[in-house]
Amino acid sequence: MNIHEYQAKAVLKSFGAPVADGVPILSIDDIQTAVDTLPGPLWVVKSQIHAGGRGKGKFVEAAAGEKGGVRLAFSKDEVLEHAKAMFGHHLVTAQTSAEGKQVNRLYIEDGADIATELYLSMLVDRQTGNVAVVASTEGGMDIEAVAHDTPDLIMNIQIDPAVGMTDAKAQEINEALKLKGEAAKDGLKLFPILYKAFTEKDMSMLEINPLIVMENGHLRVLDAKVSFDENALFRHPDIEELRDETEQDEKEVEAGEWDLAYIALDGTIGCMVNGAGLAMATMDIIKLYGEEPANFCDVGGGANAEKVAAAFKIIMKDPNVQGILVNIFGGIMKCDVIAEGVIQAVKETNLAVPLVVRLEGTNVEKGKEIIANSGLNVIPADDLDDAAQKIVAAVKG
Repeated sequence: MNIHEYQAKAVLKSFGAPVADGVPILSIDDIQTAVDTLPGPLWVVKSQIHAGGRGKGKFVEAAAGEKGGVRLAFSKDEVLEHAKAMFGHHLVTAQTSAEGKQVNRLYIEDGADIATELYLSMLVDRQTGNVAVVASTEGGMDIEAVAHDTPDLIMNIQIDPAVGMTDAKAQEINEALKLKGEAAKDGLKLFPILYKAFTEKDMSMLEINPLIVMENGHLRVLDAKVSFDENALFRHPDIEELRDETEQDEKEVEAGEWDLAYIALDGTIGCMVNGAGLAMATMDIIKLYGEEPANFCDVGGGANAEKVAAAFKIIMKDPNVQGILVNIFGGIMKCDVIAEGVIQAVKETNLAVPLVVRLEGTNVEKGKEIIANSGLNVIPADDLDDAAQKIVAAVKG
């Protein structure tokens, strides 16, 4: 689960991390109050969307101007001007679609005198089982570009979760970032704070870009991007409350209500599968035969007919779907249950696109019989290869 920058900073601040004073704006009526709360003389007005590259982004609407999604203001009047220009408009960045994302929230914070911009992130290294601290002196830039062009400028410091963030590891990060003086002292305090926040709140990713050294020599978290492990949210109701459903695809929100693993993609073939591995294989073979999957949808091993029908309807809400492939291997999930759910959904949605169904496993013959006797236009498949070829051929006409 992703959260906004202002929320991420509030979480980090609660652990003791140094962040600037700031005020979130959730409606146009909040702007004046926010402006009056911060003294200036420099303010930063930031669009709050779940996408990176906001500063270099462009607004779709001409009324928003061409200054990007992060703007400096040197007077209260300029703060108001920027805020009103950005609020409610669509911001396009390298991480959004061409339509962009509507800016429904802003964050106004105190400016900072920046001496140096650094990069720091923490994430789970699945190969080592450690927390990887990625550090670079090239902050404020696209870290992927830095990794590609100058990989020697990126350091990877491994933190054993059984040991945690020791003073030696904090010093190693200091050296990777080339921190000296007061900044180095701040680093020895800050890095354990960030590690504690990362582990205690079950973050999957914590990125600070940039982490700055100010003109006074001290460190400050200037920007923060945080993602949380969805599977651990039951332990953190305070974090769950930070979810902004307007930033999520409405199909994904509905899928969450049914406990379905659903991710919207850009292709034309809707997929309904049980098991993440089988779902990945299904998407791969669709691509192999020349089409693109419209979604990842795992109904899980214990779904009933009602849940299957719900998944089918969610897939059908995507206007880009030109065909559907149901690929089920019945273990705990019985093929006849899948068949009943599919038939129920087809009848309720008046399906108008090709549907290929491949069933294998528990009660497979019963499932095939249910589909065959339904009187509906469903294309049966013998195996995954056969199913993929049939749905691609049907979509291509």
